[in-house]
Amino acid sequence: MTEYPTSQEGPQPVASGGGTDEAGHGKAPIAATEAVRTHAPGAGPAAEPGAAAAAASDVRAARSAAGSGAAGSGSGLPRPRGAASAEVPAAAGPGPGQDHDNARPREAEDADADALGAGAAGPAPEGIGGGTAGLHGAGGSAPAGGAGPDATAARREGDRLRFVGAATRRIARGIDLDEIVLGLCRATVPTFSDAILVYLRDPLPVGDERPLGPVVLRLRRTDRLRPIDDLTDISSTIGAGMDLAGAAGATGELDFSQLPLVGPQGDLPAAELCEIRPGGALAEVLRGVRPVFGSSAAARAALPELLGLDHPLPRGNRAVLAPLRGRRRVIGAAVFLRSPERPAFEQNDLLVAAQLATHTALGIDKAVLYGREAYIADELQRTMLPDSLPQPTGVRLASRYLPAAETARVGGDWYDAIPLPGSRVALVVGDVMGHSMTSAAIMGQLRTTAQTLAQLDLPPAEVLHHLDEQAQRLGTDRMATCMYAVYDPVAHRITIANAGHPPPVLLHLGGRAEVLRVPPGAPIGVGGVDFEAVELDAPAGATLLLYTDGLVESRLRDVWTGIEQLRERLATTAQLTGLDHPPPLEALCDDVLDMLGPGDRDDDIALLAARFDGIAPSDVAYWFLDPEETAPGRARRFARRALTRWGLEELSDSLELLVSEVVTNAVRYAERPVTLRLLRTDVLRCEVGDDSPQLPRQRRARDTDEGGRGLFLVNRLARRWGATRLSSGKVVWFELPLPGAGERR
Repeated sequence: MTEYPTSQEGPQPVASGGGTDEAGHGKAPIAATEAVRTHAPGAGPAAEPGAAAAAASDVRAARSAAGSGAAGSGSGLPRPRGAASAEVPAAAGPGPGQDHDNARPREAEDADADALGAGAAGPAPEGIGGGTAGLHGAGGSAPAGGAGPDATAARREGDRLRFVGAATRRIARGIDLDEIVLGLCRATVPTFSDAILVYLRDPLPVGDERPLGPVVLRLRRTDRLRPIDDLTDISSTIGAGMDLAGAAGATGELDFSQLPLVGPQGDLPAAELCEIRPGGALAEVLRGVRPVFGSSAAARAALPELLGLDHPLPRGNRAVLAPLRGRRRVIGAAVFLRSPERPAFEQNDLLVAAQLATHTALGIDKAVLYGREAYIADELQRTMLPDSLPQPTGVRLASRYLPAAETARVGGDWYDAIPLPGSRVALVVGDVMGHSMTSAAIMGQLRTTAQTLAQLDLPPAEVLHHLDEQAQRLGTDRMATCMYAVYDPVAHRITIANAGHPPPVLLHLGGRAEVLRVPPGAPIGVGGVDFEAVELDAPAGATLLLYTDGLVESRLRDVWTGIEQLRERLATTAQLTGLDHPPPLEALCDDVLDMLGPGDRDDDIALLAARFDGIAPSDVAYWFLDPEETAPGRARRFARRALTRWGLEELSDSLELLVSEVVTNAVRYAERPVTLRLLRTDVLRCEVGDDSPQLPRQRRARDTDEGGRGLFLVNRLARRWGATRLSSGKVVWFELPLPGAGERR
């Protein structure tokens, strides 16, 4: 006889279900196709070696005879409904003296999986299509070469094992939920069953999550052999008044394939949602974990609860209900159905269903966990990137971020734009090495550190030095590249420091694109290296492009080839736009990303573009004031003259009052000359700097206090105000709206 090894957790599946553990959860079925033991007829469990060898010789002789003599005759197995008329030659088995498992190459096994998954209309392998009766039907022939029933049974069991191997490989190919469920459906229809319905919990639990409400199963996918067009006439007949009993076949069994396709997905007339009642028949079957025949008492009560009362059920062992149990709990169920024209399921088919259900459930568990991890990492990375860029004076900004392809989905790229005192802005682009949630977390810490250092108004090289120290504190293998630049719109200059990052590209107004020569530097986290900064011209109308290596480097090209292609792409875009005006910033970013090919998405991409508008010298007024009592009066006179030159006399009263309050507070603590600067852009901005590091704080003055009301006036009259600590002191600034600015907006 031929038998399958049973699970270590309990007896092999029977029609009544399986056992449970102490917690009430069913034991997951163990793979049932590890080995097939063949004994000689009548030898029993302790057969003699000679008898076992004789039986094996008989099996090999039968397989050899089947490969040579049965190629021209049918196997006698009834084909599934809708199958093609061509038969598959039975010459796939090994010859005499060959090992059956090793004789089949891996390519042939993969081809089996493809044939199963493609749903090709062909006859099912022997042993998969049904029981022994299917092998010797009315139109069948006896086994070729005089092979006995034991040789035929052994061949059928070998076909069953090959089917399980091909089907599980097909299921294991999927990486997401839909691919895994589709693999199960395509692997089983029509080879193992004529139809399948797959129900999954909604929502699917992740990890150790416990359901808070009732357990609900949702029909995830259905698949069947018969096409929709063949059932048009039958659907109209049933719709005209034919009841379900009228769809019974000549044998009295209900032929579900003759029913109309009215299910939620247009495949089978099954319920889309099913709420599992605690203590109900369906709950008991799912708790038992093991597949059961549809003819069993438990399944006859559970299937109507799952599929709906209107769903037809075939009689006999032509339905199998297989619970899908993941690592911790049941996550769904699969229903396999056969039509009356096909042999019914047999006992060993329960083992096949258990194997398919186990592989599917474990694959779904992995897909759900992978999807949750990828979602968390992606959200973590996106929340650490700026929601929107600031709009500092004298520069326009645009950015893009693209995650990596599915093979390396999570990365550590980031970008940032940080307003600085004096209308300057810091531009930062960085890339943490690696693709994981750890890379995203390290990126968030480095970005926060860069923002803190930028607010201290440290030079770019000094910022990279402190970032390098921070990366070493985070770990010895925490490395990243970074580009840090500070743009001054008044001086029309930019200072850049680099830590192993690809060089920026500057697109001039005339259409010329150049790769800026900046010191390469070592990556952040190496330690013990100095970073250099270079100061370059930033002419008005020019566009600076900062990016990560994912834009210019891939498996198909090296980094310098990609940089040259980027430079050429920018020059071409400028030529198409026109040489007298720069291209639109947002459109320029999109055009740069269009240079990516199908194989260029190995890494995530961060892109930051800055259009330098600058501030004209005629819109800037700058003075030095000695820290003495006459300084506030002088500051008021200077401010009044500047407003008169700009035609903004309407702001004289407000500006003189606020300048007087801020300069008075600065002179009170300063030891060196105080600076006063007025900037006319879309607003009127006033900046007062001194050498005292103590930042002013607004407080509520008491009625008896003589002072403490200056910042209260600034807060009430100015549109915005703030104070920033510098390496040499601090700057207090405020902004006033220009007259008529509301009408212009």
